[in-house]
Amino acid sequence: MTAAPGRRSSTFTRLLRHGFTDASAAERLLDSPELAPLRDDPVLLEALGATADPDLALLGLVRLLEAQQSPGARRELLDTLIAAKPLRDRLLGVLGASTALADHLTRHPDDWQALVMYEAYDLHPGVQEFEDGLAEATDPVSLRVAYRRCLLSIAARDVCGTTGLAESAAELADLATATLRAALALAEAAAPEDAEQCRLAVVAMGKCGGHELNYVSDVDVIFVGEATEGTDETKAVRAATRLASHMMRICSETTVEGSIWPVDANLRPEGRNGPLVRTLSSHLAYYQRWAKTWEFQALLKARPVAGDLDLGEEYVAAVQPLVWKAAERENFVPDVQKMRRRVVENIPVAEVDRQLKLGPGGLRDVEFAVQLLQLVHGRADTSLRSGTTLDALGALAAGGYVGRSDAAQLDDAYRFLRSMEHRIQLFRLRRTHLVPEDEADLRRIGRSLGLRTDPVADLHREWRRHAGVVRRLHEKLFYRPLLDAVAQLATGEARLSTEAARERMVALGYADPASALRHLEALASGVTRKAAIQRTLLPVLLGWFADSADPDAGLLNFRKVSDALGKTPWYLRLLRDEGAAAQNLARVLSAGRLAPDLLMRAPEAVALLGDGDGGGLDPRPRAHLEQETYAAVKRADGAAQAVTAARGVRRRELFRTAAADIVGSYGTEEQPAEADQGALVDMVGGAVSDLTAATLAGTLRAVVRDGWGDDLPTRFAVIGMGRFGGHELGYGSDADVLFVHEPCDGVDEREASQAANKVVSEMSRLLQIPSADPPLLIDADLRPEGKSGPLVRTLTSYAAYYRRWALTWESHALLRAEPVAGDADLGRRFIELIDPLRYPADGLADEAVREIRRLKARMESERLPRGADPKLHAKLGPGGLSDVEWTVQLMQLRHGSAVPGLRTTRTREALAAARAAGLITEEDAATLDEAWVLATRVRNAVMLVRGRAGDTFPSDPRELAAVGRYLGYGPGHVGDMLDAYRRTARRARGVMEELFYGAAER
Repeated sequence: MTAAPGRRSSTFTRLLRHGFTDASAAERLLDSPELAPLRDDPVLLEALGATADPDLALLGLVRLLEAQQSPGARRELLDTLIAAKPLRDRLLGVLGASTALADHLTRHPDDWQALVMYEAYDLHPGVQEFEDGLAEATDPVSLRVAYRRCLLSIAARDVCGTTGLAESAAELADLATATLRAALALAEAAAPEDAEQCRLAVVAMGKCGGHELNYVSDVDVIFVGEATEGTDETKAVRAATRLASHMMRICSETTVEGSIWPVDANLRPEGRNGPLVRTLSSHLAYYQRWAKTWEFQALLKARPVAGDLDLGEEYVAAVQPLVWKAAERENFVPDVQKMRRRVVENIPVAEVDRQLKLGPGGLRDVEFAVQLLQLVHGRADTSLRSGTTLDALGALAAGGYVGRSDAAQLDDAYRFLRSMEHRIQLFRLRRTHLVPEDEADLRRIGRSLGLRTDPVADLHREWRRHAGVVRRLHEKLFYRPLLDAVAQLATGEARLSTEAARERMVALGYADPASALRHLEALASGVTRKAAIQRTLLPVLLGWFADSADPDAGLLNFRKVSDALGKTPWYLRLLRDEGAAAQNLARVLSAGRLAPDLLMRAPEAVALLGDGDGGGLDPRPRAHLEQETYAAVKRADGAAQAVTAARGVRRRELFRTAAADIVGSYGTEEQPAEADQGALVDMVGGAVSDLTAATLAGTLRAVVRDGWGDDLPTRFAVIGMGRFGGHELGYGSDADVLFVHEPCDGVDEREASQAANKVVSEMSRLLQIPSADPPLLIDADLRPEGKSGPLVRTLTSYAAYYRRWALTWESHALLRAEPVAGDADLGRRFIELIDPLRYPADGLADEAVREIRRLKARMESERLPRGADPKLHAKLGPGGLSDVEWTVQLMQLRHGSAVPGLRTTRTREALAAARAAGLITEEDAATLDEAWVLATRVRNAVMLVRGRAGDTFPSDPRELAAVGRYLGYGPGHVGDMLDAYRRTARRARGVMEELFYGAAER
């Protein structure tokens, strides 16, 4: 009795040393009668300790021994385990890696004998060997048993390291091929009359077609059918469809032995909506006329595997020429890249960090990058036309299309990630690409991959390292060889030929590849620090340029900025070290003319694009802008220089706002595009309005200082009107204003009036001095009596005019009045004066309502530019800005006195207040708001893209595409953008007609 604890303690320690985590349970299992002959065999513990999970392997072994149907069978298994190391390693390796295969062995206890043989054909089986292994299957259930038996041998070679990742994946594809053939044979045996009427080819796609299948995966196929001699084609296709459907059910259905795997035919023409089986001519007609880019990408891996192999080969031979012309399609690379982004965007947020396949730095990144390069360069180089990812990657490296060191790193990362995926799936034979969170699962996976010191921590470290390599090289693969080619780097690796480089630039969307390559050469050539850093940055920048509507402009503008700032130490350091700066710069430089033009006038504004303490892209508040503008004006010598200085502040801040707008619209890798487009509109409108107000305030101070020192004989205020007063200015909007003054105490009114008029005249003159900056025009036509009235009036004069002569349109215009510069108290008193006019206590008389409607109708008929498409005019067209604003303003005039929330100069705020007060339904308010935001964004987009204001979509295709990109529409979707605009405007027009032209009392 005293010896037992000592012996047990010694065994307990040995078990821990061999990797058991539950040594007490392992001791009990070792004491079981089934393991008595092996209890003291040190070889068993060594073999168990070599498995991925020794506890799991030991439990599986006991279960297998218990399942043996006789003592003789149990004795045979034990004797073989003791005598045959290969079997011992294989069997225990499988039991320690897969509970699913352990369950299979428990149900079929004789199948362990499938692991005994160790002959050459057993080490490297192909389709024929697997067909032999499935030959005895006579029904779906026995086919599943035979399939699992074959799978058992593949897994044994895999976990013991007898085969590598590529060989295991190829064996799994060969087993799938044999299984499809066996399933089709069963289907044909069940319906021999169908088999006689048709030729049916099964073409493998995806990983099966690429000879790189997972343990558990859908097997993607396409079916091609033809009539046998003397059979009607329609009848033959129906027969082939029945055979194909039966074959799919045999593989996919769940029985007492589980299922094999789903057969997925959704890669066929028209996907699940298309016929399951087509003739070869029908396939070709579809691909020649209707197929999308992704379908040709999928056909890279097409391979005949079952049925009529001659017909399958005809199919592949017929579609291959179309595959290798896919890169010539318009928007080819953007289409492929967009599809990859869509895959990532559809991953549930909770799964992104655990996704081995679809997440950033995952397997799909490798596969997409390789396939993209194959399709671009495989047109001329047939050595690249492999459906197997690793083989294709090797061919790309051998041909100089990918650097050898990059290819080696990518190959290593891909093998590691695929091996992880295999071990995860093998455990329960379930289709998953998620890295588990349970520590026991992670420990088993880590040990299975040879990580024994600290399996969990080591697995996480290696996984993240390889994913990081993939993510980095995914961006680099397409662009690095371009730089090596143009910079003539002595890398010791093959370089792209000039023609291959041009092909790649064209595929990326560059309209002038020769110029683009010259820019790359100028940026990347040489041995300077500047060239070295730019060679590091450009691969990623080129990708971002290619993601824009005008890659050529992006690259050209980057060269200009780099020429201007390249010798400035902080510039390249900013792009290299600041996470967001480089991507923000790429977005800004390729989004149109306005932002790059502003930047070229002040290249140091690049610093705003960083995400550190250098300022960032958040708009500055008005008080800050005024303070800075006043300081610049104070330092200037004379009013003209002062206004130039104020314009300098405006230029920089306009760039800040435009950059923030572009980045928010495009999004970044880390921050998706702004979901609330209204927030971007409000940001731009508020920022440009505040900046305009600060510029006018600075100009006013410069004029007063230059003419009167600080003693202007009259108080003076600028009142913002229209979009200016509403905080809704766009990049190209004029500033509507009123000027008001009030003589200082003891000053003659005539003297005060002369001074005020001189201030207005001088402000207008200075602001109209020609400049390369976007113009800032002040428009005072909304003043009393319009163009015929005086430019500036006293507060008393305004009061007298409005009391006696004010027209309905003037009350309407005053809804947007807000002080923006000058004497704050005078501005406040002006607002007190006009509030009764714009928010009349008794609402609006019917005659006034009719007058407003007449004015609106006249404006619609007279002011729309000749030749413009009314349905696409963002300001005056049906459902445009004017429709929404007049509808909202009519509600303000009617109900502003009773509803305080309506007393605002801002359209969206007033609309929200009207909805809250029940003056408009929530649905109608949402319709008007959506239309107003979209129309405003269209106007902003036109200014950003063209560098000059416009109210309708550009006619130039590239400019139109750039507007689309800003609005969230990728390449090839300009038509969708225009349709969406018309649809939104049409709905808004319907609401406007009901609310604005409807009943007089609403």
